[in-house]
Formats: sequence, structure tokens, C-alpha cells
Amino acid sequence: MFILGVSAFYHDSAACIIKNGEIIAAVQEERFTRKKHDPSFPINAINYCLNEAEIAPDLVEKIVFYEKPFTKFERLLETYLAYAPFGIFSFAKSMPLWIKDKLFQKSNIIKLLNENITSKVNWSQRLLFSEHHLSHAASAFFPSPFEKAAVLTLDGVGEWTTASVAVGSKNNLKIIKEIRFPHSLGLLYSAFTYYTGFKVNSGEYKVMGLAPYGKPKYVQLIKERLINIAEDGSFQLNMKYFSYPSGLKMTNKKFNDLFGGPPRKPESELTQKEMDLAASIQQVIEEVVVKIAKSIQSETSIDYLCLAGGVALNCVANGFLVKEKIFKDVWIQPAAGDAGGAIGAALSAWHIYLNKPRKKIFPDSMKGSYLGPSYNDKEIEDALDQLGANYSRLDDNMLYSTIAKELASEKAIGWMQGRMEFGPRALGGRSIIADPRSPRMQKQLNLKVKYRESFRPFAPSILYEEVGKWFNLKNSSPYMLLVSTILDDKKIPMSKDQEKLFGIKKLNIPRSQVPAITHVDYSARIQTVHKETNEKYHKLISTFFNITGCPILVNTSFNIRGEPIVCTPSDAFKCFMGTEMDVLVIGNYVMFKGNQKQGLNTSYKENYELD
Repeated sequence: MFILGVSAFYHDSAACIIKNGEIIAAVQEERFTRKKHDPSFPINAINYCLNEAEIAPDLVEKIVFYEKPFTKFERLLETYLAYAPFGIFSFAKSMPLWIKDKLFQKSNIIKLLNENITSKVNWSQRLLFSEHHLSHAASAFFPSPFEKAAVLTLDGVGEWTTASVAVGSKNNLKIIKEIRFPHSLGLLYSAFTYYTGFKVNSGEYKVMGLAPYGKPKYVQLIKERLINIAEDGSFQLNMKYFSYPSGLKMTNKKFNDLFGGPPRKPESELTQKEMDLAASIQQVIEEVVVKIAKSIQSETSIDYLCLAGGVALNCVANGFLVKEKIFKDVWIQPAAGDAGGAIGAALSAWHIYLNKPRKKIFPDSMKGSYLGPSYNDKEIEDALDQLGANYSRLDDNMLYSTIAKELASEKAIGWMQGRMEFGPRALGGRSIIADPRSPRMQKQLNLKVKYRESFRPFAPSILYEEVGKWFNLKNSSPYMLLVSTILDDKKIPMSKDQEKLFGIKKLNIPRSQVPAITHVDYSARIQTVHKETNEKYHKLISTFFNITGCPILVNTSFNIRGEPIVCTPSDAFKCFMGTEMDVLVIGNYVMFKGNQKQGLNTSYKENYELD
């Protein structure tokens, strides 16, 4: 039986198809439309899933939407009534859209399927609706390696729920606790994202990356005025400081006055204040997550924990949680945000609605999150020929040897191999890679390749077999969702003068033997690379290791700021030619920038909105 899961209409629309409980394919719509966080109904993603499964649409027996639109509308309406007359402008702006499209989403979904997939199927008889946080919980528990686990979901808001605790056992999953809107850990973090001048639902990871440059001097103020945290981690926000329930902004004048002025203007200079605010809210989030986790373990006595929801993408908090050793092991859904709801929706229908058993797959059933499109040699050649690229094809041994040597000579390389990753992290399928030993690489990649803020850190891809020799991490981290510190014997101690520096002035001081991936607090967002899930990437890093003695590569997503991660060979070549990358590798095809026609070297930054 084939089941199609769909998330859409808010941000990061996606589709997933499963066959008898096995995940066959999953992809975000943004990768096809080239519109970052695209919220539109994922027609392209659905068609890809059907093609990957090699089935006609009529073989899809169930299609499952990841949440209940009418319940969401109920929350919106009740919230506006509760806050009336405040928010009348926001109400007037959103109601026509809800009445026109979202309130009647079932008929709208059926109409879109009929127009874009096929009208020969009676979709109304096959369409099911999950609940937002149940979809998150299902995406976390069912693909995990655990037979029984507690499940924690944290995000902005679904229908009403903003946080939930569930217990999963075999093919059963039941939510046992929840916190409801407007009290939301995700929206609290987004309020600080907005206040520090970054884009909500996009810039939260920038706040996380900025936090190590600051001091958590506002923690007590946040806990006294903005959030009341109980001993079990449950929380309430002081809504006097927030506008999001009834307005078009996250915060209000009372919030501004509390922190000494209006929000930072986007793209303006970052000050120590923003860094200190980032450090402070990050510490508060970590405290809440750990308290909730301890409470869950105490109440359930369950040894394993699964995480999903947008807050589960906060890999610093995840690393802090793992370090506390509250559970024997923690598993995090790699597409923890709304995109992953498509997986959860499909799996919840299979296991809960249809009562089908789980098959335990080690290490998990996400297949390394390599669930998107791949391209064969003919498709690659046809695309490159059409673009006028100058390329050569190398056999595997020559490929690894050549690229490892280019990396060792400090070249920035676009690396596109196999199936595209599902979720926000590039994991060696659509990555820009470089030598982590270079003290110049972090700044160079940010400014000349990614065209983004200089403070943003890069992640290390490290051979799983070597991770314990470089980082304070005992767990595997295949999805780049755990932060840990580098070992003392790999650190470069700071001088007394360097220790006196504040903020961004710390940026250019090498912190370790691999400075390009070591953040200012000696931390790194680690991806462990496993031969079983990505043999080619593992082989490349192994070859680099043999040449240099370093089993690590810099890994950042293959895109520029504001652009979705590349999907096709054409996307990859355009990004390569629009940046200062030196080498492009697609499959076994290699391109050097100096060998390309001059006219193809064009900037395309203006095609994408800043994130």
C-alpha cells in the first residue's frame, strides 16, 4: 500500500510517499520552485514522489494532510475575539484569505490534486487529516530505532498545541501532555529573532550561531518578565510583551522598552547587545528543554527520547540535552520542522489509523535522509552540455584522489552526489566542502561563496570512526543536529590579550587545529559520516584523511544566501558559476572554474530574497 503525506500552506511545504510503512521518497517544494520556504501546495514534490515510487496516482490509497485546518481556524478566531479590539487590522487582513482558501482546505486540496495530478481518482474518499503535533511526534518516533520512547515536540504553534509529550510503543503513539497557544517556546525564540533583526521562520539559526559571541546577561530579566518556568519545564509567557496573538509583529513597545530600544533594523550592524540577547535566549531555551526532559524521564521511566518540531533544529540545545545524560539515547528527526510533518502524516496513517506494525531498521528508517532526486550520467551530461559547461568524467579512484588534493590546496568545492537530502541540512549530497585546517576558510566561504554574514559558523563532516578522537561526543550525529566541543588536545589556547576581546572581534582568532569549523566557544555542529548511508562521501573524506591526517571536511549547504539548496545539475552549475567556488563535482563529472567560458560567470544573488 502506498500512502502520500503532505505538508503545505504555512512554510516549507513538502511531500513524502511510503510503501507498506517504508519511506520511499520525501522532498520540499522549494527545491523545485527555487523559492525558499515555499508554502504552496507541493505539486512538484508530489509528482517527484510518485515518479520515485514508480506508480500511477491511482495506486495512492491514502493521502494525509499534516494538520487540521478547521481547528487552526478555530484557534485564530478565538484568539482575535480574546484580544479584541486589538489586532483588528491583522484580523481584517487574514480573514478574507482564510474564508477564500484555508477554511475550505479539503475542497481546495482536492481541486489542486484534480488539476495537477489527475481527476480520475476520487481524492475525497482517500484524503485524511492528521494533527500538527501528532505528525511531528510520528515523524520522530516511527523512523527512530527505538521500540519504546518518549517523544517531545516543540515549535511555534500547530492548531492549538505549541509543545507536546507523547509515548510511543511499537506501532502505538499517544500524546499525554501539551502546552497550548499563546504560550510557545518556539514563538518566544522567534520574538528574539525578530527583535535582533532577523527574519522569523528563517533566521532563528542565526540567533543560535550568534549566541557564542555574547554573554547571557539578560537571562534573569527574561525569566522575571517574559517567561515563568516551572520545575517540570512547563511554562507560561507574559503576553503583555508580545504582539503575535493579535498583530503582525512579534513584539510590542513594552518589549522594546524592556530591552532598551526598538528592534535592530535588518542588515544593519550587529552590536554586542544583539549578541548578548542571543546568548541569553539560547540559555533560557536550553534550561526549559532540559527541565522538560528530566520531568519526562522521571514520570515515564522511559530510557529513550525522540525530538521533532522546529525547536528540535536548535542543535546547541540538543547537544546540551545529550550531555546531561537524562536518557540512554536521543533521536532527532532530521526534517524536524514543518516539512517533516509530511513524513509523520503518512506514517501516522500507516501505523495508527491502519494499525500496521513497525519494522525495526538500524540505525533508523530515514535512510540517512537521502530521500530526494538523483541524476544518472546521461541526465548530468545533457544538462551540462545544454549549459555549455566544460567538464571531464573521472573514474571513482581518480575522482577521490583529485578532489582530495584540491581540498588540501584550499579550494572551495561544490559536491553533488546521489539523492538530495530531505530537511534543512546538507549532508554530503548537496554540499559545499573545504579544508577545515585553513584559518581563512570560514570567512572566505561566508563572504565569497555563501554571500552571508561573517559570523555564521560552518559544520564539520567527520568520519564516524574518528569522531571520538576530535570531539567530546560519544553519540553518532548523522543529521548534523548535535553540537559538541572539540577535544582539549586539538584546541589552540587564547592569549591574555585575545581573551579580552568581545563579540565579532573573536571571529578571526583560530581556536583549534581545524579553525574553519570551530566556533568561538570551541563548539561545532557535527555530522558523523557513515559508510552505510553515504559511501561516496565517506570515501572522499577517507582519501582526504590519508593525504592530510585530518578526517574532517567543512560542510555547508550548496546554495547562496536566500536560495534553497540546489536540486538539479543545472542548479548546481548556476550556483558554481555565480560564486567564487573553485571546483564543481556532479557525480563523476568534474568542472574547474578556470576552464569555463567567461560569459557563463554571472552573479545571480539578486534572484533571491535575503533570508
